[in-house]
Amino acid sequence: MQMDFHYYATYCAAFLAGYSHEQAQDIAYSAQYVDCCTRTLLNRLRAPSSAVTTQLQLEMANARTDLVGLQDITRIWASFHFLPGDLHARVKAASPLYKSKYRLICNPNGPLAAETVELAKGGSLQAVGIAMHVIADTWAHRYFAGTPSLVINNTNNYFYELLPDGSELPVVFSHIPGGADDLEKRVFNGSIYSGSETSIMNLGHGRAGHLPDYSFMRYKYLPAWDNYEEIIKDNPTDYYKAFCQLIHAMKYLRGAVPEFRLNYYDTEAAAPWEEEIWAILRKRQLIACDDWKALGEKLSGREIEDFDVKRHEGEYLNLPRAEQNHSFLGRFFLAALAQKSMVTNRIFKSGNLIAGFSVDFAEKGFQGIQDFKKLIEAVKEMRHD
Repeated sequence: MQMDFHYYATYCAAFLAGYSHEQAQDIAYSAQYVDCCTRTLLNRLRAPSSAVTTQLQLEMANARTDLVGLQDITRIWASFHFLPGDLHARVKAASPLYKSKYRLICNPNGPLAAETVELAKGGSLQAVGIAMHVIADTWAHRYFAGTPSLVINNTNNYFYELLPDGSELPVVFSHIPGGADDLEKRVFNGSIYSGSETSIMNLGHGRAGHLPDYSFMRYKYLPAWDNYEEIIKDNPTDYYKAFCQLIHAMKYLRGAVPEFRLNYYDTEAAAPWEEEIWAILRKRQLIACDDWKALGEKLSGREIEDFDVKRHEGEYLNLPRAEQNHSFLGRFFLAALAQKSMVTNRIFKSGNLIAGFSVDFAEKGFQGIQDFKKLIEAVKEMRHD
């Protein structure tokens, strides 16, 4: 998904879930910041580099693709953008390496989705925002995996857009770095084909470009991992479910409902605005920020600030290092460390080493990466308070 959903639609969902305007803005900001928190940014802020939640194209181009490098990439993308749907999925007659990648395929309503929401319970608004980004992406990024893999993530010429009148047209992919999509000509920019199984070009939905991120898009294609069985992806329907699931999740996180239920969507809360929401989701446009922002301001009667990636940097940089955990970004970094630690540990506990070795910090305490000391110290401090 893009800023339109992660920032403005998440604001709308948060407000409908009962959060105030100010709280909804903080949640939405945190949800969008997941797409901004790169190592380059963290190094500039002198913040813990393991709190990284995404990677710049330049960082990706220079990323190592040896075992350690691939594990690092997988920890980032599987934890925040391609949450695995079933770490114990059954695969017939396949190699251990294939099974390890197959079990990272993203899908909504899996056990890790429930754990992601539970992890944010009782936490900061930043933790809520991170969880909402992860849950939303399980819908947009389903059927792709957050690890470089040709066999899982590749697409071929059998790729068609399904039009509202029931017809279908072939999708043409260009491969121009930084190139723009052309809706009128139905030419979309995707990553360059690489026959290497572990090429960074085969990470996530890179081969399919931004099609999974457009709410209006309906398409079908043949993934190699499903024995070349046709998959139909209905983004408007999935995005509406995502929106209603975010409302339900945030009602739970603020204590308005007693439990978070998988496969449950709070359509009742969205019902008064259903027609407008569907109109936004089905509108053929590359970015829907203006429409979602207008709806959010209609809901709350307040102006939603435009997203500014540097909005909270001054606060973080001007605080003494010992106090930075209590800043807006400090709380975000701690929540990001916790989410990555949880997902990586669950992958490891499932017997899958594709994201590397992991120790559950909540059970064993600090063992390993230096940055996670911040997480341990913060937990101890909260328990002491």
